[in-house]
Amino acid sequence: MQKTKKAHNLVWFTTNLRTKDNRVLQEASKQGNSVIACYCFDPRQFSKTKYGFKKTGQYRAKFLLETVKDLKENLNNLNIPLFTFYDFPENSIPQLEREYNVENVFAQNEFTSEEITIIKAVREKLNKAQLHLYYDQFLYEPSAVFSELNKIPKVFTVFRKAIEKKLSVSRVLTIVSQQAPELENLTKIPTIEKLGFEDFNKHPNSAFPFNGGETEAIKRLKHYIFESKKIGVYKKTRNGLVGIDYSSKLSAWLANGSISARTIYWAVKEFEKTHFKNQSTYWLIFELIWRDFFKYIALQHGNSIFKLEGISNKTYEWSLDQYAIEAWQNGKTAENFVNANMIELNKTGWMSNRGRQNVASFFAKTLKLDWRIGAAYFESLLIDYDVHSNYGNWLYVAGVGNDPRDRVFNVKLQAERYDPKHKFQNIWLQTSLFT
Repeated sequence: MQKTKKAHNLVWFTTNLRTKDNRVLQEASKQGNSVIACYCFDPRQFSKTKYGFKKTGQYRAKFLLETVKDLKENLNNLNIPLFTFYDFPENSIPQLEREYNVENVFAQNEFTSEEITIIKAVREKLNKAQLHLYYDQFLYEPSAVFSELNKIPKVFTVFRKAIEKKLSVSRVLTIVSQQAPELENLTKIPTIEKLGFEDFNKHPNSAFPFNGGETEAIKRLKHYIFESKKIGVYKKTRNGLVGIDYSSKLSAWLANGSISARTIYWAVKEFEKTHFKNQSTYWLIFELIWRDFFKYIALQHGNSIFKLEGISNKTYEWSLDQYAIEAWQNGKTAENFVNANMIELNKTGWMSNRGRQNVASFFAKTLKLDWRIGAAYFESLLIDYDVHSNYGNWLYVAGVGNDPRDRVFNVKLQAERYDPKHKFQNIWLQTSLFT
């Protein structure tokens, strides 16, 4: 890198990997200085957890690499260079500050412990640059939500009704092209091997065969809503198990911020205006509000979402039976429906919403295993892992979160209802026999 006297604003990308509707990027662009950007592949994210598997597995790692490659191209179109590092942010960002006379660093604000720790470490290592943080991962603005609700209710319906009635969703932000900075960017995006994995091809039976990145996210949004109009039957098909169109599949791009919840919301509203409006079109917005709800629960309860007793402070007898844990992970339990879903996860990095509820309930309520291990396994394998939704849902299913009913899924009845002809189970149980 070369040193420069010209002042720059630096955008530190984390889980907001897009150029459209990005408040952090917009704020950096308004401040007068030339804009540069960085993304850090943090080695801590690819190390092993205390449970023995990687924090980020191969599927999300590959999706992330595709996403950052696309982000780099889209930023180049705005004359913003993206510096990429396989290093800790607290090392790379101060380095950029020194080399490129960075006066301001702009980033997405976070509210879970690991992310807070990293932000603090970066702030402490900066010399004179100011760190500006913005919440930009919600559908509804936090300032508006907390002015309406002093405390986030534990019951989703109460939250939803209050929010829908009183608040509106902000319009999508537009980012304009910048004046190109006079500098050279020699950094390269790491290979998947550098992140600790062998390269691989997507499984032919995957219900999520898509690539990462904002370009693919917008393409999928247009296909699902406007071209196929599958959104019109979403409420009927969302509990499906086989194929790419039983649900929107937007969760993976939402999780790493390749697309914003606001962009999806306004696309649905445009569809309702120009085509039709029904329960299914509303239901996609309903799911976006659920996503917001789990984020607000995490914002309010902090590290309690990671504790065994959860946000309800309920005590159960949890087992650490390693044999039962490994049988669940490997799809070798006594329940074929659980096994098929776990094999799908292991082979593809994807599992349906219906599958997730069943395997999580089986793990936590039937086997009575420490639910945090199941949550961590999902974190490792799922392409669409999102810390707030993942832990929020596991709390919910384990009976230590937001569901006062403390339900247990009857896996056999669920299989009969959602896979009556065993189509889904046959795909993955047979796959398991030959691979």
